[in-house]
Amino acid sequence: MSAIRITRGFNENERDLIAALYWEAFGAKLSFGLGPDIKARAFLARVAEPAFSLCARSEDGALLGVAGFKTSEGSLVGGDLSDLRAIYGIFGSLWRATLLSLLERDLEASSLLMDGIFVTEAARGMGVGTALLRAIIQEAHAQGCADVRLDVIDTNPRARALYEREGFAPGKIQTLGPLKCVFGFSSATEMRFTLQSHP
Repeated sequence: MSAIRITRGFNENERDLIAALYWEAFGAKLSFGLGPDIKARAFLARVAEPAFSLCARSEDGALLGVAGFKTSEGSLVGGDLSDLRAIYGIFGSLWRATLLSLLERDLEASSLLMDGIFVTEAARGMGVGTALLRAIIQEAHAQGCADVRLDVIDTNPRARALYEREGFAPGKIQTLGPLKCVFGFSSATEMRFTLQSHP
């Protein structure tokens, strides 16, 4: 394919597309907490923060994929109880907030926490995911971080293979136990890319 351009953020008119792509990529593990589909996409479009995203684009500007990250300032997909309440109502927001909190990952001052990579169907297999992952590493360099951290679930071996090819090392494994029936995966492996050893 033609050259891939990486840009910071997305346009307001791309919110619905970002939400749809994110839900397509991660809906399987979030469906119980954020479903049904139409409400999930509405919530994601509402809370998506352009400042915490890197976007891969074709030469004509078309969106090919997105990499999100999380810092103490915010994340690609955040939101609070008021955002949940606006979409799901009072009762629906309360139990969803409790359930989704189980997937939260603690921030570390020296790490850039990756908040997901997702690619349009037409652009898959063309190196977009690799370009976005390398852009996240560059972002971590720019922010003075010591490493990039992410979690990969056991049902996504293709993503894990990409991370390992790019130099990410596996670490601790978190198992879900009975909650695997809720989220659709049994465990998540923490992976890190250490910047000092890759100047």
